Amino acid sequence: MPGFLSKPPPLGHHYVCTQCGTCCRWEGYVRLREDEVDTIAEFLGMPVEQFVARYTALTDDRRSLTLIERADGGCVMLTPDNRCRINPVKPFQCQGFPNTWNFPGWDELCRARLVPDEE
Repeated sequence: MPGFLSKPPPLGHHYVCTQCGTCCRWEGYVRLREDEVDTIAEFLGMPVEQFVARYTALTDDRRSLTLIERADGGCVMLTPDNRCRINPVKPFQCQGFPNTWNFPGWDELCRARLVPDEE
């Protein structure tokens, strides 16, 4: 889904996350770039091999690793208070939502705030 932009922000504006946690509960891959695996493992204070074994899975197309989902469909890194456990080093895919990628209907569920670019 990254790369698909169904509703870009209006010219001169961008969306700001309100940390509602909704996007972290949608099913689907959170693909990790190769360099992100090392960065996230270091941030969590664990060896890369342990991070990969505990928190990732191979995508069906076998092209990348993805963060695993909890039993309820939420991201494994979402805390009970709707915070991203790895926010300072969260994957590029997560950083871009909903400004650089989104999908039809996202704005009916997500509580991101639309603000002028100067803010």
